[in-house]
Formats: sequence, C-alpha cells, structure tokens
Amino acid sequence: MKGEIIRLGKKKIEGFVIPIGKVNLVFARTDKGLVGCGAFDVMALEKFGYAAAKVRPKGESVGDLDDLMNGEIAAANPSAEKLGMKEGMTGKDAIALL
Repeated sequence: MKGEIIRLGKKKIEGFVIPIGKVNLVFARTDKGLVGCGAFDVMALEKFGYAAAKVRPKGESVGDLDDLMNGEIAAANPSAEKLGMKEGMTGKDAIALL
C-alpha cells in the first residue's frame, strides 16, 4: 500500500494507491469522506453517512493519484452532494471539498 499526503492549499488530504491484482484501488480521504476510483460503491457508503464520490478516468483507468485528481466525478452520494460534490466536476475539485 502506498500512501501520501495531497496538499491542496492549506489542506492535507491522505491519498492511497493499493495494488489489487493487475489494477490499483485509488482514493483520497479525510474525516469528512473520500473520492475514489470506480471500484467504490458510493451508495453503500451512504448507508453509513460517509460522503463518497467516484471518478471516471480521463484515460483507461485510475491508476494513481494524478489520475484520480484529473478524472471527472461519475457519481456522488447524497452526503457528498451536501459537501458540494457533483457529477462532472474534476476529482481535484471534489477532493478540495473534503
């Protein structure tokens, strides 16, 4: 598992890249919620009141944190929408709302 800090302005957000077979599970999280690759079931996380959005990649897949930040939000659960996340925004803009 590879973790690193994403700095957006004064915010420090934890980013993770976890190899799972031939792909990576990629996400950025804070205590408010997460933005992740398409492997995340954002509606299941809503059942726990956890804000979550998933990213559609610009290329083939979300393989690293740059892909996550450059992708486009494909889905956001209601808790994430309350934070201002919405479909079509960049992953970076969504992560900044955390």
